[in-house]
Amino acid sequence: MRFFVGIDWATQAHAVCILDQTGRVQWQGSVPHAADGLAALLARLRRVRRRGPLRVALERPSGLLVDTLVEAGVEVVPIHPNALKASRPRYSAAGGKSDPGDAFILADLLRTDGHRFPALRPPSDDTRALRALVRGRDALVAQRVALANQLRALLERFWPGAAGIFADVDS
Repeated sequence: MRFFVGIDWATQAHAVCILDQTGRVQWQGSVPHAADGLAALLARLRRVRRRGPLRVALERPSGLLVDTLVEAGVEVVPIHPNALKASRPRYSAAGGKSDPGDAFILADLLRTDGHRFPALRPPSDDTRALRALVRGRDALVAQRVALANQLRALLERFWPGAAGIFADVDS
């Protein structure tokens, strides 16, 4: 038996729906966006995976949740939010949004139209290292901009026009 999981991502808690290959709901609930919530989700997915292969659909192609799933060997399939939005009327005449409903739609889209959506490939070690370097560089650039703004504000406060004397306060 194959299983299809839809996860509607949110900042506090993720709605999760697990369907079997016939479209029957095997489990529906939510997990907090915290270490213990993600650990509980992985434990549940491991139990399901013992019964058969599974795929997970989300609206996001990156982030902590996606990285956690990919690193655990779970096949993750990003589905664009516009595809989800366009599919809502297929499931409800009102077409309204709800987190549990979106988790169900994501799982069912994967079940019925999964061949249309490619799975994410785990990044190589080089790519992970490069991403870490870029994140570090981005943090340093943000810090430099903040310090330059602070310097400019102090100069203007105590010596109006001083910033004009220097070619570039940011250098």
